[in-house]
This record gives sequence, structure tokens and C-alpha cells, in this order.
Amino acid sequence: MNIGILNFVAESTVDPASLARMCEELGFESLFLAEHPVVPTHYTRPDGTRRVPDGKTPEVLCRISDLFVSMSFAAAATARLRIGSGICLVPERPPLVTAKEVATLDLYSRGRVIFGVGAGWLAEESAVMGVEFRRRWPMTREYLRAMKELWTREESSFDGRFVRFPPVYCYPKPIQKPHPPILIGAGGMQGGFRPERALKDTVAIGDGWGPIGLNPDQLAHGLSMLKKMCGEAGRDFARMDITLFSPAGLKEGRYSVEDYRRAGATRLVLFPPPLAPDQAAAELQAIAKAYVGK
Repeated sequence: MNIGILNFVAESTVDPASLARMCEELGFESLFLAEHPVVPTHYTRPDGTRRVPDGKTPEVLCRISDLFVSMSFAAAATARLRIGSGICLVPERPPLVTAKEVATLDLYSRGRVIFGVGAGWLAEESAVMGVEFRRRWPMTREYLRAMKELWTREESSFDGRFVRFPPVYCYPKPIQKPHPPILIGAGGMQGGFRPERALKDTVAIGDGWGPIGLNPDQLAHGLSMLKKMCGEAGRDFARMDITLFSPAGLKEGRYSVEDYRRAGATRLVLFPPPLAPDQAAAELQAIAKAYVGK
């Protein structure tokens, strides 16, 4: 079982290069970094409540650093650690620019990028970034298809509903072939456990599924659905990357890593609170001792 870390990096936290070095030295397989280009001062949560219970937006969420700049620092500071987006808000970025950023990072990291993707849960953020919230997933699907053209063809063109461009050159190409693995980061507990759409997207455009917060039974149920869908679509279920973010109950001791392995996870990504510079080493060491054996 691969064990990774997901974290927010900002001005007040440990920097991404130091965080990545610690993760690699402690034996973690991967480091995923989160993204929010902007956070509106007022927003509605998926459960319909305004902001958060105490009425204050977490400071680290407001000050989160740029995803791909942070991933680049993390990659440059390490040699083996997989570097993932957890998650990239695809419809909020120009697809041609994003394709070039992902490919360039994969090249210079020597094929260590994991492209975790989603469409976002924060309707007010989508609006600020010029995305119609109800169309965010159709946009995401089309953007990813366009990126695949850019990653895999010498001359790429695309004619879709949300993105179109004539034949262009887009280099470099990723080292990983045909492209870095795409994890569909949806279908977890954040919006209630309704995985059908995320699983369909995983089969249609993804290389793996990356839900958040599922317990082992929920994960096993979702994977039984995914296996059936893969069979119907001619996809090889055994090659799917099953990454579970912030698994529910591990911290409280209700479930074990082995429970998630038996349920079908190939990677568990733990999500500690934002790590302060003077506390990061000790906190990561404690997590590694519990889950990695160091």
C-alpha cells in the first residue's frame, strides 16, 4: 500500500520544497498539494451553510500558494517522491496552458507527476473565475480531452463546445506515456456519497479514482461499480489507480490501512492540518511512524 500526504502550503506553513524533502526522507510515496486560485470572502458550503461554523474562512485556505509553482519546488527538491495535484481545478484554468504546465513538470521531474483533477465545490469561486457552476464538469471533461490531444500528438487541434484551437505545436511532451495518470477527484463524502458520475468519468477519461473521506465499505461498494463499468467499456480495472484521500476513521483508529487495502485502495493519502515550519518535521515523523513504519 502506498502512503501519501495531502497538504495546503501558504506563507505561514512549511514551504513546499522542505515539505517534499521531509516526505521523501520519511518514506512517503507521494505528496499532493491543493489548489484554490481565489477564495471569495462569502460563500456557501456544499451542505448549504454559509462559510464555516464559526463564520471565519480558514486563513490557509485564503492564502494558499499557486499549485504548479508549489509542485515545481517540491519536484526540484526530491528524486523519488511522486508529486500530485490534490486537486487541480481544471475548468478554472486555460486548458492549453495547463497542458503545457503538466507536461513540463512531468519532464523535469522525470515522470513523477500525478494529475488529480476536479471541477470545484465552491460556486462563488467558479463564478469569479468565469465558470458557470452547473457546466463545470462538462467543461472539465472537454478540457481533459483537449489536453490529451496536446500531450500525445505532434500537431494538436480540437473543436469542442468550450475549447477549440487549430493545429498547434505544444511542447514538451510528458515523459509518462501516453500522459501522467489522471485521477478523478470526486464521488467522495464531501458532497454526499453519490459516486456514479465520478465513476463514469473515471472510466471515460481517467486513469484512476480519487475520492475523499470514504470508509472501507463505501470504497468497496464504489469499486464494485467501477469494475462493472470498466468491463462494459473495455477498460482494464486492474490498471486503475485507486487513491483514497484523507480516509475516514484512520485517525480515530476505527479502520486500519489493511482495511482499505482489502477494500481495494492502492494508495492512502493522509491529510494532516497545515504544517507550521517549526512543527512539520515532528508531525510528519509521527504520521510516518504510524503508517509508514519510520
